[in-house]
Amino acid sequence: MRALFANRDYRRLFGAQVVALFGTGLATVALGLLAYDLAGERAGAVLGTALAIKMVAYVTIAPIAGAYADRVPRRAFLVSLDTVRALVVLALPFVTEIWQVYVLIFVLQSASAAFTPTFQATLPDILPDEKQYTRALSASQFASSMETLLSPVLAAALLSVVSFHWLFSGTTAGFAVSALLVLTSRIPRATPSARTGVVDRVAAGTRIFLSTPRLRAVLALDLVVAGAGAIVMVNTVNYVHDALHLGDPEVAILLAANGAGTIVVALALPRTLDRLPERTVMTGGAITLCAGVAGALALSAVDSGAWRWPAALGIWAVLGAGVALVLTPVGRVLRRSTAPADRPAIFAAQFSLSHACWLLSYPIAGWGVTALGFTTGWIALGVLAAGGTVAAVALWPSPVTSLPHQAFR
Repeated sequence: MRALFANRDYRRLFGAQVVALFGTGLATVALGLLAYDLAGERAGAVLGTALAIKMVAYVTIAPIAGAYADRVPRRAFLVSLDTVRALVVLALPFVTEIWQVYVLIFVLQSASAAFTPTFQATLPDILPDEKQYTRALSASQFASSMETLLSPVLAAALLSVVSFHWLFSGTTAGFAVSALLVLTSRIPRATPSARTGVVDRVAAGTRIFLSTPRLRAVLALDLVVAGAGAIVMVNTVNYVHDALHLGDPEVAILLAANGAGTIVVALALPRTLDRLPERTVMTGGAITLCAGVAGALALSAVDSGAWRWPAALGIWAVLGAGVALVLTPVGRVLRRSTAPADRPAIFAAQFSLSHACWLLSYPIAGWGVTALGFTTGWIALGVLAAGGTVAAVALWPSPVTSLPHQAFR
């Protein structure tokens, strides 16, 4: 890791990622509480709708951004997107109607849909050595895990002295610092793509995905993550308030337990990936996620008992561990499966297709759980996770000795 962080440009980009993540983590907690403040017991439906809008933006905007990321200076593009995100989040504390939340979420997530895959596609260009790139992926997952672990703890501390509306200010500051760090980094221009047609450029990443067996398996694993992860992302607030009858600080603590599971795994993965193939690690993560969903289902069937709180902490931690096992190696698989000129398109395709899976799971977790209860809604999410696991094992060739992907034409 020391050699990795000796790279000045990577160090600054990693710093930009960290501060933006922590700001986003505060906003995640605040958005759930804002939904509860505006809608009460229907907060799950409101949050599910807001997150579905987010997924629509991700699915539609990311391929367009990926198609043209090689046509604009990436540094200026990333700074502009950070600025848009900061301004939108600054407006969220002042909303008084649910429809205003939906509009702002669409604008915010459209900017994120362009920012994230563009940012991800710069790392292979800055870190051409595969071992350093692998450690960068682990560091990114570590940063995401630390955000999931620490930002809810920070949110819990802040909520003890201020209203949740102030948490959005932390998000604005995070995006502002992120923009400054990106601005002071040297980011090479993307390798130009030979594709010229609009449809050809926009659809290229998806066509590569669907033509490569191991990438089809990655898509199935994205479905597993979405099915299990929706329980955490959508239902944590209502489960803590309405089933466990606890308060806002416990919401943040349960989200932190999820982050703790992720961070433990992220710390162990670089050496693990030196010994085991990505297929073994990622399918193991899918099985872990299915086990976590089964635990949540068992917990939802019980109406009372003080033991439910520590049990929930453990189950949320297992779900976090499974997410880390699946998502951390994805960048290695994408890099190995594409030519340099196709990287912006393939990272954008992964971003778009993975969030299409969330677009399926979020409404189930939001509207389904609101209408039918935790147990029935979580059974449906468990079916998604189990189906994705079976499909991934079947689709990914084993042993993993297939040749690197040649640029798709």
